Amino acid sequence: MRGSPAFSEWRVSAPHGTERQSEMATASEAPVLDTLAAMTIDSIERCGMDEGTLILTRLAALAAMDAPAISYLAHVDPAIKANLSAEQVQDVLVAIAPVVGTARVMSAAGHIAEALGFAIALGASEAEAMAEAEARRRSKS
Repeated sequence: MRGSPAFSEWRVSAPHGTERQSEMATASEAPVLDTLAAMTIDSIERCGMDEGTLILTRLAALAAMDAPAISYLAHVDPAIKANLSAEQVQDVLVAIAPVVGTARVMSAAGHIAEALGFAIALGASEAEAMAEAEARRRSKS
């Protein structure tokens, strides 16, 4: 747009009425992920829900918007840390089914399974890499 400030000159209101200069993320190698992480941290700090309820609520929101599997992947570790069970996740999907519809619930179930499979595969490949590194270290000794 003509006459509008450059992106790096935009001013945004920060909480409590302060202002800060919005800058292009050049220092980070992953500015999108960093932004999402910052938003999540801010949300958690401002939310009075316990961890389990927060994660279940987020899973319900993801299901409602038919989010892709990668969106669920970010919630696997927090769900494990909150000691959530598969039954609790299923209960959420059952609870929201009348509101969001069968297609979205089935899609969400598939995406959750895909995210869990990906997380398990990542864990297995990390374990394999660690075992290989340990074997190389031992063979050099």
